Amino acid sequence: MTEVAVLALLAGKVRPFARGEGSAIAKTVLAGRVRIGTLGIAGDEQADPIHHGGRDKALHHYPRDHYARWRQALPDQPLLDAAGAFGENISTTGLTESDVCIGDRFRLGTALIEVSQARQPCWKQGERLQSAKVPRTIVREGLSGWYYRVLEEGEGEAGDSLTLIDRPLPDWSARRVFDLLVGGRHDQDPGALPALAAMEPLFPGWRQWAQMLIDRR
Repeated sequence: MTEVAVLALLAGKVRPFARGEGSAIAKTVLAGRVRIGTLGIAGDEQADPIHHGGRDKALHHYPRDHYARWRQALPDQPLLDAAGAFGENISTTGLTESDVCIGDRFRLGTALIEVSQARQPCWKQGERLQSAKVPRTIVREGLSGWYYRVLEEGEGEAGDSLTLIDRPLPDWSARRVFDLLVGGRHDQDPGALPALAAMEPLFPGWRQWAQMLIDRR
């Protein structure tokens, strides 16, 4: 059974950011027990509800495991000294995109959450870390993080266990799906797209993306 400790839970408010846009990518580590609802951690906000947040992207998990790699690439970036550099809501070690699968269900405190997709990078991550290379590096190396939907609301806090309780799609890691769609490697695995288009736990927008790629053939 997969089980890791939660290092931090984080939330943020929308603030002025860049290019005339706002963002809640700057998250604050939360103390004590927090409410985890169908739209995420209580008090967490999203400036762009089309691309962030909502029921299928209620929680963003980014592995602390990747921070060592980012320190190599961005040695003078102080945001890498603590959790939250990538706008994540959940920080752990011992679990990466290769270790979690679409549809995985985890118990976090008293909440039940389900992996819905890997995170597609955007310019705001590069802006926050002051390097335009960040999104490209995420795509090239698969350092994406992933999203959960909340199936059962509850409460959680740092120190709780994140425990895998069900894995219906063991062949479909978040890394594999990210590489196929975001990384553009679907031509190397032609049988994958129909499976993705029919994959019920996968974020509907990514199912549609897979179907669009099928239709273009």
